Amino acid sequence: MRFNVGIIGCGSITKFRHAPEYKANPHVDEIVFYDRNFERAQHLAEEFGGRAVARLEDLLTDPKIVAISDCSSNEAHHVNTTKALLSGKHVLCEKPLAISVEHAEEIIKAEQQSGKKLMIDHNQRFTKAHQKAKEILASKELGEVLTFKTSFGHQGPETWGVTKTNATWFFRKDRSHSGVAGDLGIHKLDLIHYLLDDEIEDVHAFSGALDKVDEQGQPITVCDNVVCACKTKKGRLGTASFSWTYYGKEDNSTIIYCQKGVLKIYHDPSVPLLVEKQDGTLVKYDLEQIQTNDNQTSSGVIDAFIQCIVKDEVPPVTAQEALASLKVVEKILASS
Repeated sequence: MRFNVGIIGCGSITKFRHAPEYKANPHVDEIVFYDRNFERAQHLAEEFGGRAVARLEDLLTDPKIVAISDCSSNEAHHVNTTKALLSGKHVLCEKPLAISVEHAEEIIKAEQQSGKKLMIDHNQRFTKAHQKAKEILASKELGEVLTFKTSFGHQGPETWGVTKTNATWFFRKDRSHSGVAGDLGIHKLDLIHYLLDDEIEDVHAFSGALDKVDEQGQPITVCDNVVCACKTKKGRLGTASFSWTYYGKEDNSTIIYCQKGVLKIYHDPSVPLLVEKQDGTLVKYDLEQIQTNDNQTSSGVIDAFIQCIVKDEVPPVTAQEALASLKVVEKILASS
């Protein structure tokens, strides 16, 4: 089974993740690119041997396009993903699912109405270390999970975007909405839900725009840092920190404290997954390092998305799961 795919939005996430992974997938014939900036779409079409279209409708009405990646900015997801679903396309939507729970529920309604598959790009679930950690936790070899701490921080989205300027949409309230909470934080919220088979129910957070400025040199209108305390439905306690101002190496670590030991994930630079048992035993898992802005490797997301279409399987990250993480983001913003 081979078919064409479309991509909405031609920024860095498309250039470094979606486009190369679609090109490498044996089920994909052609990638069709759309961006409000037609030249940007043309550039990626040339780079990846695809085709650019000038109108969104050209993607949505093309019968050869079976699936679409929505890589537009946050505020447009509920518009573009909804249109794509109702046009009969399977959709892989970038995170966060939407800028609000209300808009996310609009998307889910369209998913149910269309009967098409909707997957959300919470890519941290697909790393080897996180998958192995989930396996260990599920086996109960370390007993029950008691507490956790997780962190995701780097130097900021202005170092990642296509234009690499402080004019990035991530800094704009009307487009990003939730700042670092929806950019980096939602990754870790989803990861905790995934690893613990649980959901964060209560959160108390502090957030602020501590250092980032826009293109006019004014403080940005969304948070660049969040620190919060969390409690899950099953009673686990934890802390979470998200930052755009870690002006050194990226921190993408999670530590899970259990009754019989500790799981350290991407905490030690040389060991992606380390298990410290109560009796002093150390178990090191020499797995691949996590994908970062500076270390672009295959995320596995595109392959998983294509597989769920080809084999008619439930997407490995559902809209309902993404909604659960988005609800926590809303609680963080309300709390702080």
